[in-house]
Amino acid sequence: MVQTKRSRRQFLRAVTAAGAAAFAMPYVKTASSAGTLHVGAWDHWVPGANAVLRTICEDWGAANGIEVTVDFITSIGNKLLLTAQAESRAKTGHDIYVQPLWFPSMFRHRLEPVDDVVEDIISEHGALSPSAKFLAYLDNAWLASPSPQGSLNYASVSRLDLYERYAGVDLKSIFPGSDTRDPALVESWTYDAFLDAAAKLHAAGTSFGAPIAPTPDGNQWLGALFAAYGAEVVSESVDITVDSDEIRTVLEYLSRLTQYMPESVYAWDDASNNRWLISGKGSVIFNPPSAWAVANRDNPEVAKQVWHHDAPRGPKGRFRADTPFFWGIWDFSENISAAKDLLRYVARRDVVDTLVSAAQGFDIPLIISHYKSNDLWDKSKPPKGVLYNYPIRGDEQPMAAGYPAPPEYAAQISAQGILPNLVARVTQGGDSFDDAIGWAENELQGIMRR
Repeated sequence: MVQTKRSRRQFLRAVTAAGAAAFAMPYVKTASSAGTLHVGAWDHWVPGANAVLRTICEDWGAANGIEVTVDFITSIGNKLLLTAQAESRAKTGHDIYVQPLWFPSMFRHRLEPVDDVVEDIISEHGALSPSAKFLAYLDNAWLASPSPQGSLNYASVSRLDLYERYAGVDLKSIFPGSDTRDPALVESWTYDAFLDAAAKLHAAGTSFGAPIAPTPDGNQWLGALFAAYGAEVVSESVDITVDSDEIRTVLEYLSRLTQYMPESVYAWDDASNNRWLISGKGSVIFNPPSAWAVANRDNPEVAKQVWHHDAPRGPKGRFRADTPFFWGIWDFSENISAAKDLLRYVARRDVVDTLVSAAQGFDIPLIISHYKSNDLWDKSKPPKGVLYNYPIRGDEQPMAAGYPAPPEYAAQISAQGILPNLVARVTQGGDSFDDAIGWAENELQGIMRR
């Protein structure tokens, strides 16, 4: 096993080189804050969600004498990341830019601290999700604030009819759309059971589909599976730990599972699994409710059979990948004061509730009280209860690709696609486990040297 440590200070040096009343009161323009405000937001998967966010921001601007423009940037093809990299290097672009998952760590050298904003939000609305502090409170400062939309997790999204017809599995009995679970049935849903079901579904021509490619979706579903087997590539103490029995066990499992997946998954982007399910060919994906929401519009017969539920359990537990979204302010923004007030405004409960509804339950708020107060997931249909289990209800542990490495290292593990590329080298490229692990060790050493 290779043991490679590097101080956080060394890593950061390398990266650098490469109140309630405020909500109610109108925004007061000053010489330093009047004018325009440019927001770079994530291009939402759910139809209609972008228009609602744009209206909210523009209406706030009109009420406060600020011309607000909102641009929506897709995550397909890593354009969200590439745009952030370009703006941070050029020191020009948007004032506010969306910062999903590891972005606050990756761009910490260009983000304006927003302690005052986050403290006001917590004072008014209560605590944030624990993952928020892990990801956005860095170097003893909040570097980003909860985004009003976009935070998501990767539930299992399955066709009830296909599972029951071809695999003999009644998913609604295991994960009902109410608080009436049978613990023994939940315990029985393991990765071995999933593999057996995947084989039967594939034989019927309705395969499980998920990208094995260096995309956010590819990183995340594999990250959850790796975690369920205790397979890590970099430890919490920043040791390279990819050469392990646990990694070999995961690679063996995926060598079998990929036989029951479409051959094209190695070229899939983040929209491909959605299209796979919506088309009627796919039986299960790992995804937020965007595929279901689009199916409601484009293929209602499929939507009526979709069910969101917990991930399978592995030897180390049950894990679900999540992706918290933040909004950050670039330190080169010429309108930091107005940007901070907009961050406070979009954290209001009525704003967040409006956006959760517009996204048809896709977004899980990072502000816990907003999540607890909204019953949209209980009421969503068809079918009745389809989103009940999209918020984590049971023993799943939220995590992200790169876990358990600290954010600045996990960010690079994800950006370099270490997990999907490791898997692809074995399951598509024909590498031996030792050769693939040796490749990963070399890549991880490169990350440590940067």
